Amino acid sequence: MKKVYLIRGWGGSSSSEGWFAWLKEEFYKKGHEVIAFDMPDTDNPKIEEWVRHLEFNIKDVDEHTYFIGHSIGCQTILRFLEKLHKHKRIGECVFVAGWFNLINLEPGELEIAHPWLNTAIEYERVLDHCNKFLAIFSDNDPYVHVDEAEKFKNNLGARIIIKKKQGHFNETKKIPEILEFLR
Repeated sequence: MKKVYLIRGWGGSSSSEGWFAWLKEEFYKKGHEVIAFDMPDTDNPKIEEWVRHLEFNIKDVDEHTYFIGHSIGCQTILRFLEKLHKHKRIGECVFVAGWFNLINLEPGELEIAHPWLNTAIEYERVLDHCNKFLAIFSDNDPYVHVDEAEKFKNNLGARIIIKKKQGHFNETKKIPEILEFLR
């Protein structure tokens, strides 16, 4: 049985809305365990708090463990994987609207994002734990430029999908490519 962790983005919650709700239902139908966390202080996310939250709540990972993140949740997953014990393998990761840089932020948002934007990720450590990544972007995301796709491809070898007019995926109801990737 697959164990699927859903990690929401900045300001998000585990409440069942949009494509997260649809995805949870689809995985439940297949008999998989699905866990979605309410991350700490989602309006002011801090790297240490978010990664520690995953470390505290996720004890056993193996090749049947899968991660799906949205926005800052993608960064959280990468930073969690970076800290796993050497050679501990997981299944696959899907990143929706993931980023290493952001656009169109207000000054207060930029202050919150600053540590996330300026604290390096050790990709070699991430790749020690997983080498199957899917990164999905929108051609009209107001916060994540479509050029971020190249960074996921170059740094992680991620398969890239660019969808039309999905914004930051906050209003999106379904992303069937996730199910196809995580068969």
